[in-house]
Amino acid sequence: MDINVKPGLTKTMGMKVRMEHTAACLGSGMIEVLSTPAMICLMEKTAQNSIQPFLSQGYITLGTEISVKHIKATLVGSYIFCESKLIKVDGKKFFFEIHAWDEKGDIAIATHTRHMVDSGKFMENLENH
Repeated sequence: MDINVKPGLTKTMGMKVRMEHTAACLGSGMIEVLSTPAMICLMEKTAQNSIQPFLSQGYITLGTEISVKHIKATLVGSYIFCESKLIKVDGKKFFFEIHAWDEKGDIAIATHTRHMVDSGKFMENLENH
């Protein structure tokens, strides 16, 4: 399968921080600020959404690795944004750099790897093992 995705591809997405995104709600901490797991979810979603339109029908990408530095807390009611940048394609592997920020400035940086799979075959293999 040919993959027509080139390094340099970017995507930006954002969300409003709600109570369900907080460390206290998700159990990753004890205060009502944006949790690292909720932020990582937006980071992975941004990277995934950047390349999905270029994949053939039935193919998806799965996140397999992420390294995050969460450098600043964000309050409930604030907006956060993520920009993913595809930095390398190696066969069915996609490597990203991701930057996150809120209205007050930078909140996180990350590197992220995704692998392309045939979603039907992937699920079939899981069910048969």
